[in-house]
Amino acid sequence: MSARSRSIARQSRPPRRRPAPRKNAGQEGSGRIRWDRLGRIVLVASVFVILTLYIGPAYNFATTYMRASDVKEEFHRVLDENKRLKNLSERAGTDSVLRREARRQGMIVSGEQAYVVNGLNR
Repeated sequence: MSARSRSIARQSRPPRRRPAPRKNAGQEGSGRIRWDRLGRIVLVASVFVILTLYIGPAYNFATTYMRASDVKEEFHRVLDENKRLKNLSERAGTDSVLRREARRQGMIVSGEQAYVVNGLNR
């Protein structure tokens, strides 16, 4: 391009203007968004929300863990009672226990003579 064509091109275009500097540029309260600060605030807020979501399950875990010993103790107590009742029911089915209970209720064996004794203080 020749010197003349360059000078014509310069004349046909308006001269470039620089934008005016902002008032309070780079100072606090200048209206600019501080992305680093905003990012930190959002990060802290999201961590806080996540931690609050963990509170419920952590509480449930702690209470369940503490109640486990009570439940185990109850289980062993009921297990011992079950063993005792099974032994009692097995013994109740024997002949000697049935005869003893029948005598206590006033029954007699067939062919046996029954006697009534009055005047005993019990």
